Amino acid sequence: MIERKSLGIKYFTVLIGLLRDRQGFLEEIRQGARLPTKIISLLVCSSIFLAIYGGIIGAYHSWMQALSSAIKLPALYLITLLICLPTLFFANIIFGSKRTFGQHFALVLTAVSVTSVLLFSFAPITLFFLITTNNYQFLILLNVVIFSLTGFIGVSALYQAMNSVLEQEDEGSKTRKKILQFWLFLYAFVGSQLGWTLRPFFGTPDSAFQLFREREGNFYLSVIQAISYLLGFR
Repeated sequence: MIERKSLGIKYFTVLIGLLRDRQGFLEEIRQGARLPTKIISLLVCSSIFLAIYGGIIGAYHSWMQALSSAIKLPALYLITLLICLPTLFFANIIFGSKRTFGQHFALVLTAVSVTSVLLFSFAPITLFFLITTNNYQFLILLNVVIFSLTGFIGVSALYQAMNSVLEQEDEGSKTRKKILQFWLFLYAFVGSQLGWTLRPFFGTPDSAFQLFREREGNFYLSVIQAISYLLGFR
């Protein structure tokens, strides 16, 4: 029991190290220092924070939706990472990067971890509105804003981290920078579509629990419809 507790503290110590001294953390990744420990710790911590936030938004519908969303939200971020990471790694390798797959993996996990911490920090606000309002469309848009904001900050942190760690002093550096910019767009697009595929996370009011919904429409159309509803156009 004591050993498990100390292991959990160790995981969170790694995350705190990232948040307090990002440059030092990135320098260790650049040197390839303790990569397995960093990767496992960031995976565990980010999954816990994302699961907590997922459980909160799912509780709007039922305990079954809360459990489902607590599993699906970490899966959303990690599956998106696994889908997109090989593209970034092999494109960088082709254009001269000498960094390993583990270094790329750790770098992308820093962005997921920053995003998860920010989502966790918004949890009290989301919980407050879940308790005080029954407006489903408002809650959806509120969380679109929260996910967009935290995702943007996470992606910005990743862009800075990649530029800091990946080689920038050779002929392929400019090409790799353009690849990174394109990849960040791809990462956001895949994540949005995957989130739409894995829905519901909230669960529609007065409806039976659904693990997944039928694949129809898309994320962006849903946002437009929610805005139209709140503005009284529907």
